[in-house]
Amino acid sequence: MTDTRTKARLEIRPAKPKDVRAIADLVRRAYDELPAYTHGEIRGQLNNYPEGCFIAKLDGTLVGYCATMRLDERVALADLTWDEVTGNGFGSRHDPTGDWLYGYEMCVDPNVRGTRIGRRLYEERRALAERLDLTGIVFGGRMPGYARALRRKRNRAESPQEYLQMVLDGKIHDPVLRFQLANGFEPMGILEGYLPEDKPSKANAVKMVWRNPYVDSDAPPKHRLPRGVESVRIATCQLQARAVKDFEEFIRQIEYFVDVAADYEADFIVFPELFTLMLLSAEEKELSSVEAIEALSRYTPRIRKRLSEMALQFNINIIGGSHPTRMEDGDIHNVAYVCLRDGSVHAQEKIHPTPNEAYWWNIKGGDSIDAIQTDCGPIGVLICYDSEFPELARRLVDEGARIIFVPFCTDSRQGYMRVRYCAQARAIENQCYVVMSGNVGNLPNVANMDIQYAQSCILTPCDFPFARDGIAAEASENVETLTISDVNLADLSWARAEGTVQNLADRRFDLYRIEWDKRVGQVSARIGESGDAPSTGPHGGRGG
Repeated sequence: MTDTRTKARLEIRPAKPKDVRAIADLVRRAYDELPAYTHGEIRGQLNNYPEGCFIAKLDGTLVGYCATMRLDERVALADLTWDEVTGNGFGSRHDPTGDWLYGYEMCVDPNVRGTRIGRRLYEERRALAERLDLTGIVFGGRMPGYARALRRKRNRAESPQEYLQMVLDGKIHDPVLRFQLANGFEPMGILEGYLPEDKPSKANAVKMVWRNPYVDSDAPPKHRLPRGVESVRIATCQLQARAVKDFEEFIRQIEYFVDVAADYEADFIVFPELFTLMLLSAEEKELSSVEAIEALSRYTPRIRKRLSEMALQFNINIIGGSHPTRMEDGDIHNVAYVCLRDGSVHAQEKIHPTPNEAYWWNIKGGDSIDAIQTDCGPIGVLICYDSEFPELARRLVDEGARIIFVPFCTDSRQGYMRVRYCAQARAIENQCYVVMSGNVGNLPNVANMDIQYAQSCILTPCDFPFARDGIAAEASENVETLTISDVNLADLSWARAEGTVQNLADRRFDLYRIEWDKRVGQVSARIGESGDAPSTGPHGGRGG
């Protein structure tokens, strides 16, 4: 008997981190007249509420994407701009106890519009709201025919409110609004200044609402976040600087601690900043600062290879402190190599070299910082001085990071306390865990390693689910040791939604934001929603 079955051509599924690049490409194809998302913003959307982000793939090609988050009714139905409601595009205002779904991105490949991709994505949203017993769905829908209607002699609309009414009365055809109305959404008024880049809509949007018929609208919402368990075991290595005769002896020192952490079934181990400086003790003579950094940089391929092999062999994620590395442009950067137990290797450059690093070693700062996906969720790395710049940690958390690792190298208690106090502040203001790892001891005849001071620790927010003093674990001062602790990522989710203070949710997005320089691909995009409507321009309109 002949099997006549064929493989399904269309797939609708939750978006995953591996889809980030394809989603970014889709958005550029769909809206070349609006700013594109950075990969970091898309990572944030997926990490902050993965259940609310969906993609459509047709014949293996990604052709549709929608992003949604949960919000409290007070925020969801407020007259906020797109920037304010989405946390500047990251979806970071997601509230796991919210009783409304808020849609802030829906785009369909212009080449497949008319195939009801948008309608299918809307159905996924609706099914999610019904499954969670949410009150309904709300979004700001574009009105891309409004600018053109202002120029008409007949059927001229003098205001966005008048334009909306004329569309409802059938006097003007707006394909985006008609698409949203056809999908069961009702207008609740105009959002003026919603999306400044949306010139066809004159920056306006229509607040569109769908109410869940299966929920009693008179009953108060009762969405609470359970105190679940999402345990991660972290080991921080406070490493003794010691003389080694060659590279292999150095690697044996590192492998010892990786082996011990793996025996304790740790998910992560973090080493200190510049932990590879002890390799300079194997040199035949004391090197100048410039010569020393050049010599260390030549070890980079071997360092990456051996750390990656250890991560695979011992089944542990390794945060490789930091190591001076010569970049393609010839500059030396201070780089943390994050070697995951799946075999992948990620690099995070130090953004802010200290004056000492810049003067003695001519180290330059990197220009990119992003969360790194791991099997325990997204993490971030801030190398020592970077922890003293709060906007970096905020970007990592906006992208979904719940653990930030801080490898550091300080020579005095004053220097250590600067890093320690700032790391604790980052944990509190971002409601995340911060893990510090430092060097101790000294290395004779190695420049800038005369003496070290450290007290490595695992820091928490300060609220009821966490340790009383905001310290999950800490090492003794200036003693080589491995400090291990379990942390519960679910406590972070609870604290962000129902804690005594809710720093992330209570940010004043109407007053301030962080802009990243577009020359290094870090500009914050401001993008709304689109449907599966017929084209109103080269690539169609954005709304609902």
